[in-house]
Amino acid sequence: MDEQERSDVSGWRRWLRPTLIPAVITTVVIILAGFYADQQNTQLYEQSLRAKVVDQVWLIRAKLEGNINGNIQLVRGFIGTIATEPDIDQERFSELAANLFEEHSQLRNIAAAPDMVVELIYPLAGNESAIGLDYTTNPQQREAALRVKESGNVVLAGPVDLVQGGWGFVARFPVYNRLDGQPVFWGLVSAVIDADRLYSESGLTDPNLPIDIAIVGKDALGAQGRPFYGDESVLTRDPVTAGVTLPTGWWQIAAVPKVGWNGTPPNAWLLRVVIATAGLVILVPMVIAGRLMDERQRHIRELGQREALLAKLSRRLGLALDTSRIGVWEMDIVTNHLVWDDRMNELYGLKADGGERSYHDWRGALHPEDIERAERDFRQGIETGRYASQFRVVDGNGRVRVIRTIGAVYTDPGENPRIIGVNWDVTSDVARNEDLERAKRLTEARNRQLEAAKARIEHNALHDSLTGLPNRRYLDDTLKVRAASGDGAGIALLHIDLDRFKQINDTLGHAAGDAVLVHAAKVLRRNAGREDFVARVGGDEFVVVCVAAPGQAALGELANRIIADMRVPVVYQGHECRCGVSVGIAMAASPAADGKSLLVDADIALYRAKARGRSRYEFFSEALQAEVVNTKRVADEILNGIDRGEFLAHYQPQFDAHTHDVVGVEALARWRHPVHGLLTPDRFLDIAEELNAVSTIDRMILEQALADFNDWRQAGLGVPRVSVNVSLRRLHDEDLIAGLEQLAFTPGTVSFELVESIYLDERDETVAWNIDQLKELGIDIEIDDFGTGYASIVSLQNLRPKRLKIDRLLVSPITEDPAQWRLLSSIIDIGKALGIEVLAEGVETMEHARILSELGCEVLQGYAFAKPMDSEALKAFLAAQPWRKAS
Repeated sequence: MDEQERSDVSGWRRWLRPTLIPAVITTVVIILAGFYADQQNTQLYEQSLRAKVVDQVWLIRAKLEGNINGNIQLVRGFIGTIATEPDIDQERFSELAANLFEEHSQLRNIAAAPDMVVELIYPLAGNESAIGLDYTTNPQQREAALRVKESGNVVLAGPVDLVQGGWGFVARFPVYNRLDGQPVFWGLVSAVIDADRLYSESGLTDPNLPIDIAIVGKDALGAQGRPFYGDESVLTRDPVTAGVTLPTGWWQIAAVPKVGWNGTPPNAWLLRVVIATAGLVILVPMVIAGRLMDERQRHIRELGQREALLAKLSRRLGLALDTSRIGVWEMDIVTNHLVWDDRMNELYGLKADGGERSYHDWRGALHPEDIERAERDFRQGIETGRYASQFRVVDGNGRVRVIRTIGAVYTDPGENPRIIGVNWDVTSDVARNEDLERAKRLTEARNRQLEAAKARIEHNALHDSLTGLPNRRYLDDTLKVRAASGDGAGIALLHIDLDRFKQINDTLGHAAGDAVLVHAAKVLRRNAGREDFVARVGGDEFVVVCVAAPGQAALGELANRIIADMRVPVVYQGHECRCGVSVGIAMAASPAADGKSLLVDADIALYRAKARGRSRYEFFSEALQAEVVNTKRVADEILNGIDRGEFLAHYQPQFDAHTHDVVGVEALARWRHPVHGLLTPDRFLDIAEELNAVSTIDRMILEQALADFNDWRQAGLGVPRVSVNVSLRRLHDEDLIAGLEQLAFTPGTVSFELVESIYLDERDETVAWNIDQLKELGIDIEIDDFGTGYASIVSLQNLRPKRLKIDRLLVSPITEDPAQWRLLSSIIDIGKALGIEVLAEGVETMEHARILSELGCEVLQGYAFAKPMDSEALKAFLAAQPWRKAS
């Protein structure tokens, strides 16, 4: 190696020693910073993707909830109508259901299943295969149906394979009707929500949807349920999730972007270029600084080498500026002489010819709307020595760019002050920020829409759609909150029920009934206090909560005002709809009183008001509660007495009016009470009627009477026939005739006694058919208590009973009132004219017997001959024949 080469190598090493180590360290730092910035950019991109996916998922979730809850709210109002018409037929059902399908919904069909068997459906066409579906035996729908019945709540199941074809979600609603004030399970109403329409109208099938979706939670089981929509692989790809709240249960929506989470951000390469440019901007000056230090330390041996190196550094600096796309400018503050580099000319749309530029060239390129602000910023920069601004410029082609600039004032000795600065194009950054701002505003607007939709849904869930009043749920929540707060005075509840509302519905239609309900709501609002709470809790039931708990006098005045206002008729299509109200009032002195118990108390008082004639009010009291408790106790004892066989048949003989021979016996029900002894029907019959237990007691007495009758015949006692009382409810039993056919009796030996009100109802086809079949079986028909009802000659001709039994109320006065003779004589003549045997009951004295015999009455029954007795006593009585001595 010669001397020149050694000199070059030595110089190279001298240059590297002070420069290489800082440059390497800086390079490593820049690379690490760039890698970190790239990672942060990727994470921001993924976060942006997640935000967009969340927006899409929440929008779909809101649409699903809105559509499902909208369908369910439509059906809830429909169910309220069915609860008031338990005997609804297909024609009526279709008429009501058609109104639902006029609303925008995804309902496919709606079916009613009394006693869990589908009997009614709309639309009927195309769904005939669903008629007769028994939920208790169908393996696919049995569990969900039983869950509705047991919980008493609506259950949304699905998607399920429908019997009539296709897939859908089945919302099942329990239906209760009220019998004697108590809810009784009627059956189910199933509304089928078309799955494809629900998906489509909730946005799930939109071909432009930028996300993949899967939904989990079949049968509303939430995250524990099975997937039923979309690609299940979405669940394993770190999805965004959201819950869809259903009436009972929920679904979980999972979503991922179609491009995946690991996509490359659109600005990734731009960011990397910027990082590389920034690294060069940092490294180049460092290298220059190192070189200058080396030259300074070594006294710059040769001027030629210094000039060569300076030129090289200038080229590098120019390259760095070109790479960074930054324009450099300098201006003499006194002369306004302006120097621009080529990049500045490019930014302002001028030729890069190195020509002279002035302040007016800069000002002339400014956007007209930004001139005033840009000049103000420039003047302030000159005054303060630091200049920073952002403005728009318009080039010769009309293109608008956004320019950001910074600068500083400096002064060289003996020269004018100057300002030097840089410009760079930030148009894309500003546009990106504007896009982000628009996206933010759009998201906020959507959030407001979702909040408004949520508020509407909550309002609909807590209010009655017809009257606008709070519903039963709102009432329960209000009472709970008030009881929990425990502040203020006590409360009072007015439970209000419309009288004759069913007749208006049946005669003028449900539209008239709706008009009456709206009128009732207005009456209650008008009369209730400003702080009182008015709610509609049932078909024709309302509740007023008086929060100030006024005294009984004020509550009575309020009830009277409501009753008086409701007497004013509602004019509907030319008809005057008159509907009264009955009011039950319950008061609580404590604000923490149990609202449910108070509502029960008001319901008890309402029941009493209706029992005492309607269109009146009653207060709940301890005496009334004691009566209810006693009725409940007697009812329980009746049911236990039936199970233990405590109801027995006693018999009162019936005698020929002329020969005084026994021509029959009447079987009378007696209750052998374990505490109170032998009780007559007036002690238990009304309560048994409320329990629907009279039919059971009738059947027990009939079976005992037939057994005793056979026993008397075997003993040789001459009892030609036995009469048994039969209730209206037993005559409504469609299985009555089938049960009687299983009993052994001789035709003509058994009579059924019916009260007048039974056979006068000619519209009841079941009763009329059963009476005809009883005659076919050889069972005689007797009219009991004749003369106390509304019998007519025509009804007697239609029924053709075997005999009439004149009521004791008509028989008793004949010994003192001769006018009563003529009445009885007319009844007896009517019976004979129609070929009907006439029997008189309540014959208390032999004088009664004599007069009735003279009037032509054929059979007598009463204490003058014999009192009711059990079977064994009757045997002894018939053997001794004591009545002959008395007569």
